[in-house]
Amino acid sequence: MSAKFDLNDNGVVVVIGSGAGGGVLSNELAQKGIKVVCLEAGGRHLPQDYQNDEWASFGQISWLDARTTSGDWRVSKDFSGLPSWIVKAVGGSTTHWAGASLRFQEHEFKVKTVYGDVAGASLLDWPIGLSEMEPWYAKAEKNLGVTRTNGIPGLPGNNNYKVFEAGAKNLGYKNVHTGRMAINSEPRDGRTNCQQAGFCFQGCKFGAKWSSAYSDIPKGEATGNLEVRTHAQVLKIEHDAKGKVTGVIYADKDGNQQMQKARIVAVAGNSIESPRLLLNSASSMFPDGLANSSGQVGKNYMRHMTASMYAVFPKPVRFWRGTTMAGIITDESIHDPSRGFVGGYELETLALGVPFMAAFLDPGAWGRSFTSAMDMYENMAGLWIVGEDMPQETNAVTLNNDVKDQYGLPAPNVHFSDHPNDIAMRNHAWGQAKKLYDSVGATRTYPTPPYPSTHNLGTNRMSAKPRDGVVNKWGQTHDIDNLFVSDGSQFTTGAAENPTLTIVALAMRQADYIAKEMAARTI
Repeated sequence: MSAKFDLNDNGVVVVIGSGAGGGVLSNELAQKGIKVVCLEAGGRHLPQDYQNDEWASFGQISWLDARTTSGDWRVSKDFSGLPSWIVKAVGGSTTHWAGASLRFQEHEFKVKTVYGDVAGASLLDWPIGLSEMEPWYAKAEKNLGVTRTNGIPGLPGNNNYKVFEAGAKNLGYKNVHTGRMAINSEPRDGRTNCQQAGFCFQGCKFGAKWSSAYSDIPKGEATGNLEVRTHAQVLKIEHDAKGKVTGVIYADKDGNQQMQKARIVAVAGNSIESPRLLLNSASSMFPDGLANSSGQVGKNYMRHMTASMYAVFPKPVRFWRGTTMAGIITDESIHDPSRGFVGGYELETLALGVPFMAAFLDPGAWGRSFTSAMDMYENMAGLWIVGEDMPQETNAVTLNNDVKDQYGLPAPNVHFSDHPNDIAMRNHAWGQAKKLYDSVGATRTYPTPPYPSTHNLGTNRMSAKPRDGVVNKWGQTHDIDNLFVSDGSQFTTGAAENPTLTIVALAMRQADYIAKEMAARTI
């Protein structure tokens, strides 16, 4: 039975957000007997509510509050109010994700040491390494039921994968398979196996794909230690005269402001909303925002180096059938500067539905080239490119005081411009993807620039020294002992891999730390 805690209960841990970070943290703390109030800005949508329709789903679960963009990225020009597709619902973006669950490599935690100085990049080593993370990765893989770990078989390959794999082998790639996916290949954890229905980013109708919405959160609620409040958008974090946080002010579903007291506050609102909340919580004691003595809150926004490649073939592929992203080539994720850039990238299978293909194809929405491509939709194969982008201090989430949200608060502005390393990596990846598809008889290829939907990382980064970042190795803010960050905004650098497994592993590790510190009464 879900718990119900009093607004004046100052013994609870308040977790802001219920996605890969906040949802997992809430459950892990509840399992340890700790009282948790999880505040989720959106509603609760479960598999029976999900829609296998990209546009309809977008309207149902997206974070559509006021937001602005700047910088030279295509998103700023073409989708200026939508710098990223993040979800406003219980489960956060774990209701809209591919399921790819990959560990970072050792060198990706130590990029400043391994890559050296890269002009224009604010590279920094993480204050943790792979050896420290390995046991937590193992726990996260078990929690998510990641295929190809713990004896769980891989998913079957669909037609899109078969084209992808044949091309990979023609290019001499050695590491190609249907991925390490948080999607059941066989029934597990009370959930069925993947039904290969396709169009499955926007919520798995069968619950085969892991989501904190219907995995971790119900388990946490069953302990009696977790209360999830939906339609509860946090507006400000409060603190006392000593600088300790004391609770949060949030707007409830009727727009009324409520104050929930707290012993500890953990911010897990994604890399755009988390720094925005810290900045909007400025006070006379913290005039630049909470946890911002370094001036690093909102800085070093990363969204991965992304792009895609679609190819047309003489015969039908029907690439939308089956799991959308169950295919990966990892050969290019090494660090090999002889390619003309530092860091690496992954190639992963991808299919878009007709509306999104029409919106994002390049050239899109007009002309003979576009219409002839859409005519060949049934004969298409596709892949997504995801690589390590360079952190830059100038890529940042700031407050736009000229644009207010529905609560009268300054909206976030997301500024992003590619680093030359990102551009060199993207061009290399496009070249390899074209060769891959040409090798299996493609008649045309379409290199497609980044979409608004991406992995949002950085903006509250981990650092060994307080002056270099926002949080320490536990996600605990350098400035305020009882204030934590629990999402991808704590990433020091982005690595080549999809980030969710690392967010989950860090949340499980953070829960362990918080429980120990609470027991010792140090926070």
